[in-house]
Amino acid sequence: MIQRVVAIGLKIPDNEAYTALVTLQRLGVAVERLERCEIWQLDDTGDGSSIGGRIEANEAIFNPNKHRLRPLEQATPRAGEVWIDRIGEDADVRIAGVAHARRYVGWRLFGADDAPVHRDVVVAAVERLLCNPAIEKALY
Repeated sequence: MIQRVVAIGLKIPDNEAYTALVTLQRLGVAVERLERCEIWQLDDTGDGSSIGGRIEANEAIFNPNKHRLRPLEQATPRAGEVWIDRIGEDADVRIAGVAHARRYVGWRLFGADDAPVHRDVVVAAVERLLCNPAIEKALY
């Protein structure tokens, strides 16, 4: 079994990300651009070259008209990114060859230079808006 991680993001305008961006800016967080995506961490028994097609075949999580799939190299957030885990929520998803799946909401923050922000900015965004610690956990 191999752990694979993919990001599923929107290729259409993301109103939720825009609203979060404007709110963070009003709250004084130094962010110029914000991306939101679903992060899927998969325990996979299938062929690695077919994971994209197998995910795209599940219309409950992927719609080719609005989603873009991107494999991630590591099972940890990238620079400027946080993954929000809803405590106690397991993903009940059926993907051929996948024994277990975990879903996170990924938020990636960028500064004025269009580079990922430093961790302290991500922490401020998490504490002020992106994570409800009563029901969610932030992974940096």
